[in-house]
Amino acid sequence: MPIPILNMISRIKTAKHYNNQRATPEMGSLFCFMYFWDMQHNKSHTLSEATKTLENYCAYQERCHYEVVQKLRQMRMIPQAIDEIVAHLIQENYLNEERFAKSYARGKFNIKKWGKERIVRELKLRQISVFNIKSALTEIDESDYLNTLDELAKKKLEQIRETNIHKKKRKLADYLLYRGWESHLVYEKLTELIGDKAF
Repeated sequence: MPIPILNMISRIKTAKHYNNQRATPEMGSLFCFMYFWDMQHNKSHTLSEATKTLENYCAYQERCHYEVVQKLRQMRMIPQAIDEIVAHLIQENYLNEERFAKSYARGKFNIKKWGKERIVRELKLRQISVFNIKSALTEIDESDYLNTLDELAKKKLEQIRETNIHKKKRKLADYLLYRGWESHLVYEKLTELIGDKAF
């Protein structure tokens, strides 16, 4: 039973013990609510049900192995069932780590304007292999990459109202570095747009 419910039951029992009170209709309603809440949030799944759920989960958008395993653990599936479902998803091409990594890299670069360092960091958090990460980065055209950095830096620079040149450079650098652009590219762009004065 989840911790919040256990705590709630404990408080009710404690109050009843110390106040020597009888159970009230309100307490009965509360226990009914907790019973149905527990049933809803701790629903068990058959292997077939879990497999179908994960097929839909993967069909909706690309997933990695780590996300699928976490989802199955949330569904309270046992390790043997998790292994069987993951194997099925791979065999039926619902799950493909290289495809996921490439899709992730393209999406985060094209939509979020992330640099390669952040893309790599996020893929590592999802336990993607070094091989697949390198493969994913090949999806990003180098000229598009540098043009995107240029556009992003110029747009952000226009938004910075700071008049102090050093603070302006620091704010722009922090913005670009946070988004995962490589430090050497960032400082080259700062020099190009603002000048070569030291920070």
